[in-house]
Amino acid sequence: MLKSKKHVFWEALLITIAIFLIGLFLGMLIETTNSSKISNLYLQSEISLTDAMATSRLTEEFDFDCDSIKQSNINFADRIYQEARLLEQYEESGRLTDNLKLLHKKYDLLRTILWTSNQNSLERCNNYKLIVYLYEYESENITKKATQNVWSKIILDVKDQNKDILLLPIAADQNLTSLDLLINEHNIKQFPALIINNNQVLYTLENTASIEQFLN
Repeated sequence: MLKSKKHVFWEALLITIAIFLIGLFLGMLIETTNSSKISNLYLQSEISLTDAMATSRLTEEFDFDCDSIKQSNINFADRIYQEARLLEQYEESGRLTDNLKLLHKKYDLLRTILWTSNQNSLERCNNYKLIVYLYEYESENITKKATQNVWSKIILDVKDQNKDILLLPIAADQNLTSLDLLINEHNIKQFPALIINNNQVLYTLENTASIEQFLN
């Protein structure tokens, strides 16, 4: 009887160790896969950043037609948004590392460049709408985070209903000099804030109608 109990004990121990090692291996495999995906996303952000700077210079130096400017900017902003959504999925699935924060900051810089490059073309062309959504990325205030989640859903609903909108969500607390200058230029004092067509600032947002009345 004693030998039988020992036999059962060792079998249980071996099974436990095996399960632990398999779990450890799978965890390392998932971590390695995620790291690889994040590295690829980082490289893509480098390409997008260079592309945005080149596009900004081209639109300043050459007299492109307004339809080309509109479509190029909207397509570019949508592509950046999809890339940033992948980043948000990694952020939601694990702890917020310094690398993820740095990558998020690069995408905020990308959108800031797009914002600056549309200062003149928006006035000259007047064939698309610009919405800049400024929020706090690292806020720990539960109420503010909940408010920002609601705002994000409302703004995306407006974007889905109007394909001629250039939407630029930008974290305002990233210590970017160019972004801080733009925030000061528009005299933004609190977040979240919404800037429509560079001339209308909203600090309250109840539904899509709150935005649409300024777009029409």
